[in-house]
Amino acid sequence: MISVIMGSASDSHIGEKVVGILKDFGVSYEVKVISAHRALNVLRDYVENSDSKIFIAMAGKAAHLGGVVAGMTVKPVIGIPIKSSTMDGLDSLLSTVQMPKGIPVATVAIDGGENAALLAVSILALEDKDLNEKLVSYRKKLEEDVIKADRELNI
Repeated sequence: MISVIMGSASDSHIGEKVVGILKDFGVSYEVKVISAHRALNVLRDYVENSDSKIFIAMAGKAAHLGGVVAGMTVKPVIGIPIKSSTMDGLDSLLSTVQMPKGIPVATVAIDGGENAALLAVSILALEDKDLNEKLVSYRKKLEEDVIKADRELNI
């Protein structure tokens, strides 16, 4: 199972993208809204008692959610910096990606929900042959789409 944690319900537009990919691959998930700043004890309790194999944490502005989760577990954490009203999400990106040595958070692009989900699927696919085959098929389809777009190009 993958835990998808949003720092705010306003992040749900990206959460939906994450969940869409997880559904496409048949991966079980749980979605929560838990702020690292406003509900630290709730977050700690959730992370410590979760059966999830991977955490996906998304937050905007002072986006410390991924780092806080990573500090609470040795399981993989994937951070999604969310574009906010300030600095076009650069503040969120830097808050997520600039983790201190020893507590990594794999970080995807600003609003990169699809890639976060695909990275989580890739991690799970290391030990799941069926999931690995689905991922290989997905990548092949991406390649086919590019080839088709090239053929149809009329410039």
